[in-house]
Amino acid sequence: MGMYPALGISATGLAAQRLRMDVIANNLANVDSTTGVGEAYRRKVVVMGEAPGGMQFRIPRPTGDASAGAAGDLHGVDVQAIAEDQTALRRVYEPGNPLADQFGYVTKPNVNPVTEMVDMVAASRSYQSNVTAYEATKNMAKEALRLLR
Repeated sequence: MGMYPALGISATGLAAQRLRMDVIANNLANVDSTTGVGEAYRRKVVVMGEAPGGMQFRIPRPTGDASAGAAGDLHGVDVQAIAEDQTALRRVYEPGNPLADQFGYVTKPNVNPVTEMVDMVAASRSYQSNVTAYEATKNMAKEALRLLR
């Protein structure tokens, strides 16, 4: 195994976590965005999964089934979708609001700032873990080259 697949897998993780942080920031920016009577912004979530086998970065799975061949290898992370959270939208009683329905309720987004901040911290830590793995791989390669001189 070379160093390039390990660097590539860390890079896929960095890109995925950066996108996750962008989506969380978008959710926080729209915490009070009501788009019309009975309508509001819906929280977005990033759906991630293992990258497909055709990716250029491949590391043998440490505990994988050897009979699976390249299909059992690790390929990094892949953003599969940015989906809308289907939890119920909030309804707030504001009879003077022009966006209130006939009963005086305004539909607000299903974004909870506390949940978003917890997700942001988790994404930030995951990003930092990928940076650490990238730097460790780079330092190992640098040390190997130093020893070869």
